[in-house]
Parts: sequence; C-alpha cells; structure tokens
Amino acid sequence: MPHHAPELRHRALSLLRAGTTNAEVGRRLNIPAGTISYWKHMDRAGRGECDAAMRAVFPDNSVCRVRRAGCSNLKVYSKHLACLFPQHGLGKKHERKITLAAWQQEVVDRYPWQFVRGLIHSDGCRNMNWTTRIVNGERKRYEYPRYFFTNVSDDIRQLCTDTLDKLGVEWKHCTRNGRPYSISVARRASVVLMDAHVGPKC
Repeated sequence: MPHHAPELRHRALSLLRAGTTNAEVGRRLNIPAGTISYWKHMDRAGRGECDAAMRAVFPDNSVCRVRRAGCSNLKVYSKHLACLFPQHGLGKKHERKITLAAWQQEVVDRYPWQFVRGLIHSDGCRNMNWTTRIVNGERKRYEYPRYFFTNVSDDIRQLCTDTLDKLGVEWKHCTRNGRPYSISVARRASVVLMDAHVGPKC
C-alpha cells in the first residue's frame, strides 16, 4: 500500500466519520478505494479497542460514545478515575510535575511497548522524511521513515525516552521552529523495531 501523509489520512477519516461514503472520500482526495476501506476498517478496530479497554477497567460503569465533527468522544463516569490517573490536576500538565506512581511504573516496566505505542498514537506519528545526497556525482532525493513524539511536558518526554532507552531504541531531540518538544526515531534498526511493535496510527 503506498504511503500517504498522516494529514491526508486524518482528513479522510474525518469525512468518513461524518458519514461520507468510501467512494466519495476516494474521489475527493484522489485515493484508491481499497486504501479508504482499509483506513475505515482500522479506525473502527481502534475505536473498538478503546471501548473494550474502558469496559474492562470499569465493568460496572456505562461507557458511552458522543459523536463530534470528525471524531467521537468516549465517556465514562466514575469516582475512581482520579485513582487511575493520579497525574490529573488543575492547570496545564506541562506546568506541573508528572511522575508515574509506583504501580504505574510496574505496569510500564511489564508492558513497555504498549506504553510507547500509546504515546506515539496519542502525541506522535510515523511519517516519511527526505533529504538529498550526492550519488555518482548527482544529487538524488532519499526518503526514509521515522517516528516523532511531541509533547510540551518535559516529564512526559522523559518518560518516553527512558522507555525507549530500555527497549534499545535510538532517538534524538528534534527542535522544530525553535521549540525542543519533539523526539525523533530515525535510525533504520530502531524504525524496524518501532514498526514491529508500534506502527502508524490507526
């Protein structure tokens, strides 16, 4: 399947979630029908995973879905949400300390790839980068895949890079527009590892 920019996939999914048919989305964005169908299937599978996870954690609470333009909000009400997310607090998360509780760190240590996958799929992406290099005296374009994780919180980026270190994934800080908020994984062996365990967003 050919590579498409993440922005194009997001646009297609927004149209699909709004009720536009596969064929019409394909025509508007000039994307093959098979690709549109695959994206729609993966989007539904991802939402089903989220539903199942919330129902597993809150078996006695109702989980409901509220449709919004281009997305759906999944909601659950429980007095125990603060127990599961002790990092919750007033104000912006990047302006307060974010650390894992001991039991949360044990879960991350047991399931590090799932933790990284969640981080990338919420605040990151897999895309194609390009550069040029001289080959036999001629400048040629060279494309390669890489992963990005972007978060304003220093603590959350540290949680990401600490886990990548434990998994043997090489990464670099990537400053974009003067903001050092991104982590880049571009080494071929590390991208192969990420592809095996993380993959692009559904």
